Amino acid sequence: MPPATVEIRHTPEQAAEALRADALTGLTSMPKWLPPKWFYDARGSELFEDITRLPEYYPARAEREILAERAPELATITRPSALVELGSGSSVKTRLLLDAFSANGAPDGTAEGTPSGILREFFPLDVSEQALREAAHAIAETYPALRVHGVVDDFTSSLAVPDGSRPRLVAFLGGTIGNLLPDERAKFLTSLRDALDGGEWLLLGTDLVKDPDTLVRAYADSQGVTGEFNRNVLHVLNAELDADFVPEAFTHRAVWDERQEWIEMRLRAERDMRVTLPGIDLEINFTEGEEMRTEVSTKFRREHVASELVTAGFELHSWWTDAAGRFALSLARATP
Repeated sequence: MPPATVEIRHTPEQAAEALRADALTGLTSMPKWLPPKWFYDARGSELFEDITRLPEYYPARAEREILAERAPELATITRPSALVELGSGSSVKTRLLLDAFSANGAPDGTAEGTPSGILREFFPLDVSEQALREAAHAIAETYPALRVHGVVDDFTSSLAVPDGSRPRLVAFLGGTIGNLLPDERAKFLTSLRDALDGGEWLLLGTDLVKDPDTLVRAYADSQGVTGEFNRNVLHVLNAELDADFVPEAFTHRAVWDERQEWIEMRLRAERDMRVTLPGIDLEINFTEGEEMRTEVSTKFRREHVASELVTAGFELHSWWTDAAGRFALSLARATP
């Protein structure tokens, strides 16, 4: 099998235009806000990988625990010909799925490291070209019999599931679905269902509602890594829009909204300041104490997830949690 290939569906020019539009809309709103996808330049991706290893950040460990235990069962249920991963990042946890689909002495006699029975293709999708290329080539090297085709795309704005072999299993892990507001989430799940054939599969990772202290500490770690990650959006605006933000003048905040059942990440201005963004011909003021929202991370309950899936055209097949009940993986099937 040849090395991994990468397709660019979301060009740097399109990304730049999207950033300009989001910055202009969000920074002129009251209160100000920015979408969390702009955390992720090369430095932001590295910082997020650091976050997943922090003692306070349980979601990555909890999801990995579920995958390690349930991946063989999932492989038996779904038997996909193609695996599609949305927001793949480094694809570390994906290896647990790929290992479950590997022969490892399977009855068909295929060699270890060869996808068993049916899996032939892996399509990682991510908005970061650098991270995607590194992950895709690493996967292709480990699983040489698997066709690996990476897609650089912003699936939050336009979703096009790769037209691979049927049936397909789409994995959307990490609780990233929680970064979408309710209307955005409904639109996303409906678009995903429309892109699948009846009977194809969705594996969805969702963080669960729990005590506020645990939730807040997961987004406000003692080492300050999440704070640096949050402020990285300002570095991105400085680099891409010639802005003159002083990131050190903003303090990271994580707030639990009990009514909405979500965590909000915010940046708090520690002094009055005026910021110019020549890239979008904009000047804005911050007052001391003003907070700008940079992320929403919704936490879910089982009935909430099941209802949203049914509304979008999926049927919940399996619900798995880690031993502590902190995180869940939902396996859902597209209804005919």
